Amino acid sequence: MASFLEAYFELSKLGTNLRTELLAGLTTFLTMSYIVFVNPSILADAGMPPAAVTAATCLAAAAGSLGMGLFARHPIALAPGMGINAYFTYGVVLGMGVAWQTALGAVFLSGAVFLLLTLAGVRQRIVEAIPRELYHATAAGIGLFLALIGLRNAGVIVADPATLVTLGDLSQPATLLAIAGLLGIAAMLAWGVKGAMLIGILGGAAVAVVSGIAEWRPGSLDLGAIRQTAFQLDIGAAFELGLLEIVFVFLFVDFFDTVGTILAVATRAGLVGPDGKIPRLGRMLTVDSSATMIGALSGTSTTTCYIESSAGVAAGGRSGLTAVVVGVLFLLALPLAPVIGLVPAAATAPALILVGSMMAGAIREIDWDEITVSVPAFLTLLTIPLTYSIANGLAIGFLVYDALKILRGEGGKVPWLTHGLAALFLARFVYLASG
Repeated sequence: MASFLEAYFELSKLGTNLRTELLAGLTTFLTMSYIVFVNPSILADAGMPPAAVTAATCLAAAAGSLGMGLFARHPIALAPGMGINAYFTYGVVLGMGVAWQTALGAVFLSGAVFLLLTLAGVRQRIVEAIPRELYHATAAGIGLFLALIGLRNAGVIVADPATLVTLGDLSQPATLLAIAGLLGIAAMLAWGVKGAMLIGILGGAAVAVVSGIAEWRPGSLDLGAIRQTAFQLDIGAAFELGLLEIVFVFLFVDFFDTVGTILAVATRAGLVGPDGKIPRLGRMLTVDSSATMIGALSGTSTTTCYIESSAGVAAGGRSGLTAVVVGVLFLLALPLAPVIGLVPAAATAPALILVGSMMAGAIREIDWDEITVSVPAFLTLLTIPLTYSIANGLAIGFLVYDALKILRGEGGKVPWLTHGLAALFLARFVYLASG
């Protein structure tokens, strides 16, 4: 078995080994396992049964991650996306009065469109049309985004009505635990300790349990509950209501969030070739779109690539085996969901902050002396965390990049698809403004 895994996933070629991949997979899983609890709580507001959504969340994450690992052979995990699940509930179901079954139908349709675009080669061309400078800016911006999430989860940064954000109460037990975890993991990384992130997360979780920071909520998951959402989607109603705008939003946000995540994680893992292309990109996008369709059939909102995969990459993950481990763990999470709840945000926050600091290093690849490059790059990496959206950051960066090239008289040197994407981004902002 070990020799088969070595050959199939090309572990030696990628500079990794079986032990490292297993640890990386576990690290990624621990940093994104919160979705098992957060997604059902959000979709419950749409009237969906929480137990059923929990099961659907695990199944969609498992299917997507296993597909990414086995078929595309990249260390990127998938799960129902944050942000898009909130749009599903509060924008579509509650805001527009659309039944959740119909909204699931719209999610399925968006996944089908994703798949058709991928098979036609359109999505791959779009990714390849993204300027290399924005690759690095996106990676750095997502790093800041992760750090912001980590600092918020740690309680170091909190909302403030006057200044938007401010320093939190550093005397809170959970915040102190996160700070200790941050210093501990950073020290282990400085000493070159293998599995430093995993050790830090598990150690933080252990301290949280002993000290009472982690809230123990015993219970069990009724696997049969998924029948309440599985195959309950209503595609026909989505057609009848003419939900093309909703389908477009699902498609647009997932597409560019996925592209941003793939670019960032692949760059961090050293998987981008000298020509700027990512191996087996078509397979990655096929898995992403298929996972969305599977998720809709199971009973959850759009499934997408997770930026938390960067934590596994930082722990040494380089092959699809990392994603396979994540997929298996999500399957195991079905009956073990109550145990996963013992890993508090304060234990995983340090990993997110440190991964963010590592990803921010991508800014060194940007030519800061070239205005047509530095300005859009800066706006990209800044607006990703400040708007809480990878898609927004890419959109603004693209628009400014294209506009500056045209204003400088270099529009003819820019690929036509880049101009087309800029126009599409502009149309998106016009649509959002009119809504």
